[in-house]
Amino acid sequence: MRAPRRVTSLLLPFALLSLPHANVANVTTYREELESSLRLVHAVATGATGALCVTHHYGRLRAPMHASRWDTARARADLAANILHQLGLETAEVLMAVSRGLVIGGSASERAVGARALALRSDGVVNSTVEWERYGVAEPVAVVSPQLEKPPDPEYPWYVSAEESESLRSPKFMPSLPGATMEGWWTYPYYSCEAKRWLLSYTVPVSTIRGLKGVVSVDIDISNLEINQCEVDNDEENDNQIYSFHGTHKCPNETTYCEYKPNREISVRYSGWARGSYICRCRPGFYSMHHPEGFNGSLVEIAYQEYEESSLENWSEPYDCLQCQPGCETCKGPEPCLATYNWPFRISLLVISVSCAVMTVLLTIYTRHHRRVKVFRVASPVFLSITLLGCAIMYMEMAAIFPVLDRYSCIATKWTRHMGFCITYTALLMKTWRVSLTYRVKSAHKLKLTDKQLLQWMAPILLIMLVYLGTWTLSAPPDAEVITDNRGLKFKQCTYNWWDHSLAIGEILFLLWGVRVCYRVRHAESLYNEARLISIAIYNIFTVNSLMIAFHLLILPRAGPDIKYLLGFIRTQLSTSTTVLLVFLPKVLRVVRGTGDTWDSRARARGVPASSSLNGIGLVPDEPPDLFQENEELKEEVQKLAAQIEFMKIVQMEMHNRHLRPRPGGYFTTNAANVPQSPMHAKTVNISQENTEWSGPV
Repeated sequence: MRAPRRVTSLLLPFALLSLPHANVANVTTYREELESSLRLVHAVATGATGALCVTHHYGRLRAPMHASRWDTARARADLAANILHQLGLETAEVLMAVSRGLVIGGSASERAVGARALALRSDGVVNSTVEWERYGVAEPVAVVSPQLEKPPDPEYPWYVSAEESESLRSPKFMPSLPGATMEGWWTYPYYSCEAKRWLLSYTVPVSTIRGLKGVVSVDIDISNLEINQCEVDNDEENDNQIYSFHGTHKCPNETTYCEYKPNREISVRYSGWARGSYICRCRPGFYSMHHPEGFNGSLVEIAYQEYEESSLENWSEPYDCLQCQPGCETCKGPEPCLATYNWPFRISLLVISVSCAVMTVLLTIYTRHHRRVKVFRVASPVFLSITLLGCAIMYMEMAAIFPVLDRYSCIATKWTRHMGFCITYTALLMKTWRVSLTYRVKSAHKLKLTDKQLLQWMAPILLIMLVYLGTWTLSAPPDAEVITDNRGLKFKQCTYNWWDHSLAIGEILFLLWGVRVCYRVRHAESLYNEARLISIAIYNIFTVNSLMIAFHLLILPRAGPDIKYLLGFIRTQLSTSTTVLLVFLPKVLRVVRGTGDTWDSRARARGVPASSSLNGIGLVPDEPPDLFQENEELKEEVQKLAAQIEFMKIVQMEMHNRHLRPRPGGYFTTNAANVPQSPMHAKTVNISQENTEWSGPV
């Protein structure tokens, strides 16, 4: 059972002015009087005034209101009282002239619809009286009321007998606002059964002169005012409304709010005077299936009246709105607004990703444990460990985007994705770049770039990424924004702005440089074919990132959260797992098979010396030299020099001996395309020109 609505806090202080002693009981009484006044308004608006107009002629509201808009009429009444005090109350002509001036004004707001001047004897009997009434724009008409030689009817709203109050101060009059300067008092609003309109009267007493005391009163038609029962923020902007009724609506405040709707359909005379002139509309986040436009305030008022009269339980339940599904700012029904998360599916992908991250850590330990095995030594164990560290960080991106995204998870997503990418592929490309530099050297002097030197080149790249991500996090941290999928369901996704775009452009340029380096070393020979495998990994990450961008932006731009999580998982596996498999699986297999310390026979068959590794300088240059390795290198160099010397001897002998004719199929016999037939070297000097010029005997 719902308790009665509270009067708004802005109005309660003015309401308490009408109470002689402000306490809890008086506040409750005041609220009850407001409800009684609303019932009277409803009875008048619906024409149910039979009982009122038979037993009484006036229906009084206990609802204070602002009367400052009629200050002109009040000042004229005060002036009329002063004139009567100076001229006296004995002459009827004076009463008629003064009272008639009250109903004649320059504008509609200054004119009163009724005015009267009374002269009373000391016993309260009417000695003389004049009353004027006006209807519409017609001229005022003089009537004799109240009757002469009789006391005025105590039921008059504007009159208080001496027996009731010596100072004419009674509950019929509204309390004056603090600081107001006026000689009389305003009555409470009341309904006149005879005039059939709502009136407000101002009464001014005239001091006793020669045994007579007077009363001057003016009536103001307030039927054009409005009764707004909704809450109002600023009363001064709504001076056409009776402020006492503000906040007296019966809408369930928890689920609905009050929207004022002026009543213009009942009658012109009662325009705005109707109880329930509002609509209870559902608050944001609530809905009503059967009343989407809101509940009629008149019906809500009737239901509340029945609750007060018969104490009905749950009277407001039919007028309550239902709460929308979570995430719905507005809704029209119970349909969901948030996309659902398939948590078992996401957990399975997360377990796989975390398992991959753990395996990379174990692989790092395995690499460090077997770092002296040739298959790992020639590939720089330090850079292999750095590569695995970056792969583990990239795997953890799946943990960052696993929950419902917020600012912290978005920050973790950016860091794991971009920092892991930078560490992994910078380490790989540094090794490939070293091969590129070594491969391009044309002199006999061997170019030496140690791991320490490459780390010095790698450190600025990582520092730039750290500074960029740190500045991004501190100045404009990425946050989660609400987006909708193809079904209109909302979920959160990390924002993408110029920070992301700038970093994406930088990574694309970095990968393009990596593709260029890999292309330049495509013919380079290295032990265990590692340069080729790293090149495939670089091509793979470039292709995967390009395809994922196309999927996110073109193919599935409004995919749901689970699809996006799946795409992130696929991207991580295709890029990171493929890199790990290409770079480390052949090495691990060789160690498992026991051939980790055996030279690559196919590379040796192609003429790749034992000193040729991915770094181009042999086995771990920063460690103490291996005498066996140096002997092998020296033997190979001596064999190569001996073969070249023998070849040069043959060339010199045949070039300068005119007694020798080139034999068919010999070293210097030219084919149809004038290409030397020498099998010794692919770049043998073409001496066909000398053979052509030679014309000596065979």
